[in-house]
Amino acid sequence: MAPSSSKSNTTPVVAAVDAVETPATEINAQQEELLQIELGDMVKLKQVLDEAVAQAIVEPSHHYIQEDTKWDNFKLLLMTLACVFAMIGQFAPIPFPESRPLLGVCGCLYFALSGALQLITTYIDRDSILATLPPTKCSNNDLAKSNGVCVRSQLPRFSEWYTVSLEIRDKPLLKVEQTWSVGKFFDKDGYFDEIGLNQEIDKLYQRLVDGKYSKPATATKPAADKKKN
Repeated sequence: MAPSSSKSNTTPVVAAVDAVETPATEINAQQEELLQIELGDMVKLKQVLDEAVAQAIVEPSHHYIQEDTKWDNFKLLLMTLACVFAMIGQFAPIPFPESRPLLGVCGCLYFALSGALQLITTYIDRDSILATLPPTKCSNNDLAKSNGVCVRSQLPRFSEWYTVSLEIRDKPLLKVEQTWSVGKFFDKDGYFDEIGLNQEIDKLYQRLVDGKYSKPATATKPAADKKKN
């Protein structure tokens, strides 16, 4: 699919899905069941795709895999503690100015916990949308003996290209990656083809199970440099 012209006022996402022609009979039969979103809302677009990808990994019974919620529970604990300290500082039955030390302690703890949560989201989670437990049944020893799968996604701003990466959590170099145009999963009216995305994610996960890992992008650079020299 050719990239949209920079002179056009149409966003890349809308331009991508404009090229998708869906028969009118299929739209009339399925539009009541399909999710429809505004194609210009990039945040909502990525949210819908990410949620569908996560479900496509953990819900199929033949994947033999479950979500690992321990890390999410830890972040929820930090958030809850921050809220508790904020409430203590706000509603403690101590008159001002006697409450100054308590307010100072609660305020510092609130901002420390909130800052820690922000650092985790920015530098540890980054583009991660799902972490799983090891599969209970798998022919790939690398995956079966690992800590599970980390699912990452990217949809750059003003881009139509959506990338999903499945990597073994304790061996991040062992991963599979695939990029699609969002026009493959949305028609020009914004209806979402969740079944089509599920099929693509199932194929991607099967590549991980089969050990058909994507080659690191840096692996071919030395050879290319030699040819130039």
